[in-house]
Amino acid sequence: MGAFSDVVGSKTSQKRLINLLRGHHRLEPQVYANDNRWPNLSLLPTQLLDKSTHGVFKHDAVAFPAMCYGPDSGDPRLRRNISSWLTKFYQPADPITEERICITGGASQNLACLLQVFTDPQFTRNVWIVAPAYMLSFRIFDDAGFHNKLRAVPEDDEGIDIGFLREQIQKSEEKAKSDNNNEPRFKPSRPWGKFYKHIIYAVPTFSNPSFKTMSLRRREELVRLAREYDALVITDDVYDFLQWSSSLTPQTLSMDKAVMPRIVDIDRYLDGGAERHGADGFGNAVSNGSFSKICGPGLRTGWCEGTTKLSYGVSQTGSSRSGGSPSQLTACFVAETLEAGELQRFVFEQLQPAYGSRYRCMVEAIHKQLIPLGVRLPQMDREIVGGYFIWLTLPSPLKGAELAQRAKEEENVVVAQGDIFEVPGDTSHPGTSFTHDIRICFAWEDESLLVEGIERLANVIRKMQNEEAGNSDTGRPVAVEGDAKDFW
Repeated sequence: MGAFSDVVGSKTSQKRLINLLRGHHRLEPQVYANDNRWPNLSLLPTQLLDKSTHGVFKHDAVAFPAMCYGPDSGDPRLRRNISSWLTKFYQPADPITEERICITGGASQNLACLLQVFTDPQFTRNVWIVAPAYMLSFRIFDDAGFHNKLRAVPEDDEGIDIGFLREQIQKSEEKAKSDNNNEPRFKPSRPWGKFYKHIIYAVPTFSNPSFKTMSLRRREELVRLAREYDALVITDDVYDFLQWSSSLTPQTLSMDKAVMPRIVDIDRYLDGGAERHGADGFGNAVSNGSFSKICGPGLRTGWCEGTTKLSYGVSQTGSSRSGGSPSQLTACFVAETLEAGELQRFVFEQLQPAYGSRYRCMVEAIHKQLIPLGVRLPQMDREIVGGYFIWLTLPSPLKGAELAQRAKEEENVVVAQGDIFEVPGDTSHPGTSFTHDIRICFAWEDESLLVEGIERLANVIRKMQNEEAGNSDTGRPVAVEGDAKDFW
């Protein structure tokens, strides 16, 4: 399967595996049972969850609803506590009410639910995806019937290219008009939902994978564009709480206020707001949130925020109406620790400093080892950075697929080659192909291994550059692009 068939590293190297690929703790017990590289438990709030579990089951009045199906919109206590925390963190002009919140099974699960309620595979013209894109979202769109309708939108230093997006959406509208695509073909109209003509998908803050943060100006332009063309902007806002100052001093590694308003916040207020006179009340933006990055992916618990009408529409997804609110029990566990303020303190006092310190180690190593070789970093003039990942552009003519394969084979370092983040079938426009890029993660390994991993990457890059300079042919098989993408 090429460079990514064996994500646990080289089968021949005697060096210790350094995993700069994964952004979450997805370990294989049969591989790591005798290896001291399980996630550092200090980054997983196991004690808080242990305490909250006992708190839920201690009282019948709490335990009984926790063990039942739950309301369509999710546990009321969790909705209330999420709305309170989001209000303090994002500081909108008015409090975020719990009616704007719907509890979900996480950002990925809810992306599928949003597509079920708010799209029709024929009437919805296209899904516009900011590229490079989170590669595991592609199958979710495929499953919803959009396999041949995915379109890449390039970024610049401010984020999404609005001019390009407007031009392409206009062409899409002209095609829909010529095809007489004026109404939904496969789904009946229902009072709790609507079918948008376009979906725009983005990770606007500390993006996975590009590491960029979309500017405030572009966020406002995107909302106006979405309103003009009847588009729903779905944003994965899962990294927002993981932020720190780029100055990287110990005093600035904890921040309890957001770097900027979300797109759903802008839609709420801009030019009269999402519920302005004449609007249908659903709005044009929805924020996908998750506890996976700040509490643990095994919880399978998240939330979405939008207008009251949109939030209610999500709660009416068929799977929720039948099976009840997703992750009802774990939602109650999270509500317990949020209500006590313990999870918030864990994020600000432990996660942010820990990840910030790891980021600092990696960036310092990159500047020392990789920048002199011609490797480039995006948006390095930002005051606030965060997330899990760093995007690197390799010096020409080096290719990410070959580097990923050779780094694994020769140095037992696993990274993600850039072309797996290309939107399938749409790479012809400049800025939508990522042959010369890689993504690396600083959230998994300990700091000492992060530095060593960058040093090993530098060794491979030097070898490749020396071989290019000598025009030598090593006879080494190059990773097969299609095979690598099939892995995902």
